[in-house]
This record gives sequence, C-alpha cells and structure tokens, in this order.
Amino acid sequence: MARALILIVGMLLSSLAAAQSPCGGAGLGTVTVKAVRDVRTLLLADGRTLRLAALDIPAGREAALRALEGQPLTLKSGAEVRDRYGRLTAFAMAPDAAQTVQESLLSAGDARFSGRATGKACAEALLAGERQAREARLGLWADPNFAPLRADDYGRFRAERGRFVLVEGKVLSVRQSGATIYVNFGRRFTRDLSLTILRRLRGDFTAAGVEPSSLQGRRIRARGWLEYRRGPIVDVTAPEQIEIIE
Repeated sequence: MARALILIVGMLLSSLAAAQSPCGGAGLGTVTVKAVRDVRTLLLADGRTLRLAALDIPAGREAALRALEGQPLTLKSGAEVRDRYGRLTAFAMAPDAAQTVQESLLSAGDARFSGRATGKACAEALLAGERQAREARLGLWADPNFAPLRADDYGRFRAERGRFVLVEGKVLSVRQSGATIYVNFGRRFTRDLSLTILRRLRGDFTAAGVEPSSLQGRRIRARGWLEYRRGPIVDVTAPEQIEIIE
C-alpha cells in the first residue's frame, strides 16, 4: 500500500513538473554556468558551451544572462542537440522555476523567439511571452529599431541585412520553383521581400496549420535572418517562424 502511494505521488509530481513548461525534449542532465561568453554562448563548468535554444538575443544584452552565472540549470534538448558550431543547444530550467530560462527572457523583453521550438505548445508559449513583452514595450521592445518591419519598408532591408528580423505584411503570391517555395510580398524580386521554404519541408508546415499555398492574401508575421540573393530573402525552416495575423 505504502509503495503504491509513493508511486502515485511520484507520478503526480512528475506530471506537475512536466506541466510547468511545454518546452524541451529529452533530459540532458544538470550543468553549472561558469560564465557568459556572449549573447549566444554560455560557458559551462564542465568545459562545454551552451546556446539557449529557440532564442535570438541581440548584441549588447549580455546583462540579461549574467544572473545565470554560477547557477545550476537542468537542460532538456531542443529541436537540435548541437548547432553548426558544435555548441550544445537546449532549453534550460533553473531550480524551482515554473518557466524555462527562454520563457523568462522572452517575457522580460530580453530576447526574441527565433523558431525551432519543440512542438506547437512550446511555440505558442514562447510566442505568447514575446507578444506580451512587445505589447508592453518591455526591454528591447522599448527601442523602435526592434519593432517588426513592414514588408514594404524597402529602405530598411539593406540596413538590416544579415540580422535577425520580424517582418509583417500581406502575402501577394506563393510560387514554387524547383525545390523551393517562394512566399512573396511583392512582384519585384529585386526589391520586394520573399520567404523561402524548401519543398521537402512542406508536409511539416501543412501539419502545423501553415500550408504555404494558404498564405496567399493573408497578413502574416515572419521571423528569421534577412539576406540578399537577387533581392531580400528570409529562409524559413520551421512553421513557427510564421504567424498568421489575419
């Protein structure tokens, strides 16, 4: 009887912990943050480096991460275990916290959601935190330079080249060429912004309720790195990079 009660209590505690945050996959253990190397990299006491999954933290906001120095963090895997630089990529949870570090930073306006969440519920939680901070003009959102770009603000595109951006506008057309789907905000490819989605990823977008062809005529908010290839381009690799506004 006592053993059964212990098992039930354990299951309830596990369920409660899981309910605290919908973000993160497999457990990666507990680590201690030794130092903040830069806004994208935390140096761990065991010598490894950690990048906080699903976040873009603008340069100059390292202070938001300083509170993590010397602190233990429980890690859960992100959409990818390591990034292209070999850094461990994970969601992090401080002891007794009800939210991940990611959710806390977004809610305080110290970061932007970059996409690559671990499921729809996680993406919704991260977007909700960012949205509340943006509407309240907290942290970086108090600076008008971080406001979402208009899709017809052509003068800003070159200035923001190579940077992470949020862009809002009405989709004019959706076209497919070879292995790529183009979500176009205008007719002039050398001037107007386009989002690119690899054709092989279409099923992921459809399953998430963001079928590319359905975006035509819709007002959306997209996020990603702004590049130039004949014209301004944002590569979209995950459905949560696109929000349908209306």
